[in-house]
Amino acid sequence: MGPPAVERDGAAVRPPRGRKTWALLAYLLLAERPPSRKRVAELLFCDANDPLGALRWTLAELRRAFGDVISGDPLVTRLVDDVRVDLDLLTDEHADPASLLLFNGELLEGAEPASSPEFDSWLSVERHRVSALVEGRLRQVAVGLLAAGRAGEAIPYASRAVAYNPLEEGNHELLVRTLTVAGDRSAALRQIAVCEDILRRELGIEASPALREAATAVPGSPMALPLSGRAAASSQLDAGRAAIVAGAVDAGLQCLRRAVAEAARCRDAALQGRALAALGGALVHAARGRDEEGTVVLQEAILLATGAGDRATAVTAHRELGFVEVQAGRLKTADAWLAKAQALAETDEELAAILGVRGMNASDRGDYPAAFQALRESVERATGCGDDRQQAWSLSILARAHLLRAEYSLATAALTRSLDLVRQQRWMAFLPWPQALRGEVDTCLGDVGGAADRLEQAWALACQVNDPCWESMAARGLAVLNAGRGDHVTATKWFAEATSRSTRMPDRYQWVHAYVLDAAITAALDHGATDRARRLAETLASLAARCDMRELVVRAHVHRYRLGDRTALTAARLLGADIDNPALTRLLDDPASTR
Repeated sequence: MGPPAVERDGAAVRPPRGRKTWALLAYLLLAERPPSRKRVAELLFCDANDPLGALRWTLAELRRAFGDVISGDPLVTRLVDDVRVDLDLLTDEHADPASLLLFNGELLEGAEPASSPEFDSWLSVERHRVSALVEGRLRQVAVGLLAAGRAGEAIPYASRAVAYNPLEEGNHELLVRTLTVAGDRSAALRQIAVCEDILRRELGIEASPALREAATAVPGSPMALPLSGRAAASSQLDAGRAAIVAGAVDAGLQCLRRAVAEAARCRDAALQGRALAALGGALVHAARGRDEEGTVVLQEAILLATGAGDRATAVTAHRELGFVEVQAGRLKTADAWLAKAQALAETDEELAAILGVRGMNASDRGDYPAAFQALRESVERATGCGDDRQQAWSLSILARAHLLRAEYSLATAALTRSLDLVRQQRWMAFLPWPQALRGEVDTCLGDVGGAADRLEQAWALACQVNDPCWESMAARGLAVLNAGRGDHVTATKWFAEATSRSTRMPDRYQWVHAYVLDAAITAALDHGATDRARRLAETLASLAARCDMRELVVRAHVHRYRLGDRTALTAARLLGADIDNPALTRLLDDPASTR
């Protein structure tokens, strides 16, 4: 991160020669799998008289600087134990996090070689992605310190997260919460004002109520005087859970906060951990705009549950933290939390829930083989233990993956079963999601009447339960349906509705936001609204790269190609080469198609 350099024992040493050595090293270190020499030569040395010869010379320079760490064809990079790169700090949770505070600048800053447009596209995507990894790691450290009662130490990490992404309200909220817990209320109020001004000026939106509330409430604090004793704490915990399930969110949160406070008073760490896990889960799933508080509460739950030997609660809290990160588009961090949850899990019920979220994470990233493996096992385990809600949830995510691959019969089968289970369980708060997906499948199959009925029902129910994610999906479906009918005026209105709903809350599901943008760009291009398409395509490209949504990164490049960038299609094919999606392959062969 920043201008690349080599140090040995703290002193700078001569870097490898050649204007493309750093580019080559970065590409090899960041590649998903070892690339062939031919591919690397085409990517970096296409302007040389002898591309393979230029590659051999550059590899020799890297070996001179670092030893024999790169070899073979494909090129395999093996750094020895005493060689460290900045990237290690983002993937090794045992690395000293203080080094993150020294990062200053972007990937390969000042070392951009004159190279192929494909490499330039790759570097742009990686810069967004790696910057988001740094941001996610800073947040993770800050939340961990805050949960451990070390708010003062968390402030520099929360501050750096804001500096990396000042347009993300959640980063400001984390800093406000950290400053508040550390006792610096004046600084917390100043940060609120800074965030409000930035959001108004840059995005034209108002901050959510959660930002100001972060300066007044300590995580887990009760909203009213609690009852007394361990039995009272247990009863408040039970009452809170029941209220949340019944949809009485405010009352449920109040009960759960009381349970946390009374369990702490009784010095019952195991009960306090369970209450914190329940509170954290409720903040994440039931309360809108509360994910930031929920992450702190869940990390507190992990600390207490681990100390008390409460494995089941630790599993739940790890899984919930993974779910938060998936929704936020921090997919690498999500996988780390979910891997820890899976390592602790023992029962089919626990594993079904974890694998469902892991499948969702893999699907968002465009890793379909991993998604199908996790989701099918999740469905199997949920079926075996009789967890109908988890089965319905995982089936819906499985159906979405089939839909994205244009496997409509498989998507229909999964959605039919999911919808049956949802209705049997009377799970009305979840119904709009599989219903909107089924409406999209109907649209793709040409069943306009069936699609309209399902999407309108999904929209009405989503608005009734006040879920912006479900609202966005239903509105997107109605927009696509009307665009297909040739009613571009109505389609544009629905796309505006979908975009607004998908960004309404600071803890939005980023994949849905990107999915809405992708469809809106396609419709704008088909209708000749190039200026609007260009603005949306820039937003999609940045969002998809930051969130490592590889398939949507590729689709953003296809949109750029349709907008007149003749080099974008080659870059799209490079970036999409490892994505196993027949529909995407067809799109890359025929960019004018919609899938």
